[in-house]
Amino acid sequence: MPETSATTAAKTAAPAGGRRSLGTGPGRLLVTLYGVFTVAAASRSLYQLIAQFDVAPLPYILSAVSAVVYGFITFSLVRGGEGARRAAFACCALELLGVLGIGTWTLADPSAFPDATVWSDYGMGYLFIPVILPVTGLVWLRRSRTA
Repeated sequence: MPETSATTAAKTAAPAGGRRSLGTGPGRLLVTLYGVFTVAAASRSLYQLIAQFDVAPLPYILSAVSAVVYGFITFSLVRGGEGARRAAFACCALELLGVLGIGTWTLADPSAFPDATVWSDYGMGYLFIPVILPVTGLVWLRRSRTA
């Protein structure tokens, strides 16, 4: 049976409340990874800020910033809707700029980073997931755009 415009519209219609879920399909993996990274970065930075702040304040503050970014993206993906998609897209772009900027900074001036951040060396300490994650998020959010 050929697809009509009515069946196509029914398939792409937003759920009740006008929000399209971003955390389904491949988005579910993104929600999971961003959730894990939120907890990992937040717990690591919280401990370091409390117990070791005088050792390397800049890396620990940057790790806390990354935790906030990860948390906001996770929240936006779970919330869904076009506004949340746009906010998550902007945050993923900011995250990518942060990973690239801090990754380059840590290689260019290692003395500024006596301890690593989540984004140091482009996320090498985290199997480069911090540089792959925002690229994947940007692709997913671009494809999940509503018509």
